[in-house]
Amino acid sequence: MKLLLIAPASGKWRHVGRSRWFSGKTFRFSLLSLLSVAAETPKDVQVRLVDEQVEDIPWNESFDLVGITCMTALAPRAYEIADRFRVLGTPVVLGGMHPTFLPEEALLHADAVVVGEAEGIWEGVIADARAGRMHGIYQGGVDRGLAGLKHPPHHLLKGKHYATVHAVQATRGCPHQCAFCTVSAFNHGTQRQRPVDEVAREVSEIPHRFFIFVDDNLTADREYAMSLFRALQPLNKLWVTQSTLGIARDKEMIVLAAKAGCVGLFVGLETFTEKNLTSVNKTCHQVEEYQHCVSELHRHGIGVEAGIVLGMGYDTPGTFEKTLEVLEQLQIDAIQVSIFTPVPGTPQYQTMQSKITDHDWAHYDFHHVVFQPEGLSAEALQAGHDWLTQEFYKPWRILRRLVRHMTRPRALSGLPFVASVNFAYLGRVLRWGIKGFNPARVAEKPFPVTKRRLDPVKNSM
Repeated sequence: MKLLLIAPASGKWRHVGRSRWFSGKTFRFSLLSLLSVAAETPKDVQVRLVDEQVEDIPWNESFDLVGITCMTALAPRAYEIADRFRVLGTPVVLGGMHPTFLPEEALLHADAVVVGEAEGIWEGVIADARAGRMHGIYQGGVDRGLAGLKHPPHHLLKGKHYATVHAVQATRGCPHQCAFCTVSAFNHGTQRQRPVDEVAREVSEIPHRFFIFVDDNLTADREYAMSLFRALQPLNKLWVTQSTLGIARDKEMIVLAAKAGCVGLFVGLETFTEKNLTSVNKTCHQVEEYQHCVSELHRHGIGVEAGIVLGMGYDTPGTFEKTLEVLEQLQIDAIQVSIFTPVPGTPQYQTMQSKITDHDWAHYDFHHVVFQPEGLSAEALQAGHDWLTQEFYKPWRILRRLVRHMTRPRALSGLPFVASVNFAYLGRVLRWGIKGFNPARVAEKPFPVTKRRLDPVKNSM
């Protein structure tokens, strides 16, 4: 049996990996969702994995089953691929977050849909495909223990196209229940942990010093995180991951994380308006603590990439300029700028139904405005998002951040992380002509609709 697993890409991201001077490599790592499926596939099945950012789909080859994973923004492309394979007579199974949230929609384009995680049911899907009896929706779970997870078959990826293929997962999910978060919705506001010894053993077998923890909130469980950091300390590795600012409130934890090799964190600060945090039920952060927490992370040689979300209920035309000023005050090392997006499956999607103006899933990539904001126009939100991205990644600001970084502890260890992320975002700004304008500096009159749009981002840190 021949199985083809596909990570779809759309717009400017399709084939971006072939580019010479901006290949998107920094934002591309692991494809752990498909590798996990490949790991669960019976050994007698021949598996091929295709990442559309890097290579073409082999339409002229014959396969017995095609599996496609997608988030919401990539659903149209996933459906397009699935429909074409089904016309060719090849059965298709869809999985991932979007098919989990909208399985009946996905089933219009597939012979089967995996809802939830594939572990525990994937071998049954393969068996049914072999027998020609796939039965529609396969209900996976998000409640299985993570002990004994099979190691991802990294050899299926072309390593030169990725920041690293050595992505490790110690936990799944997050205990917080932020109203806009797909991770919380997918995992029902829970987190599970792998046995520490299994994680440490996998890390010890990585042939390179640097790797990525792809966990959504690695430090959510203090006891588990501390145990993991102690196990990692003697391995002499360097790594980055995602966390809340809770780690910076705990001196013992932050010291141990640094000793264990942490050189960078992606932290969802989201906004500098407390009312915005409250409105989306993000209770794990308070704006007033940002300065202290970021400074503590820097004091221990840990760089900070902040997730910034624009277009929340209390944002105004002045929000963009204020956000840039506060980012500079906090000395944030890198940012991922997003537009507030009510994604299907989240509580926010339900509560914002009357405000949604665009139902094209391809625009649900966190870089298009798909709803009517409250405190500013949709055009101003789009322009301000683009303007903040371009302003923050101006070369002189990047240079200043790198010089500042070199004054901190463990500067050389963290430099590759800080530099690569900054220059990767600069590459996007230059290559795709991201400009926008500052809505606060424009006289009050109808805003011209911004033509430039960002295309879907592949799960960056």
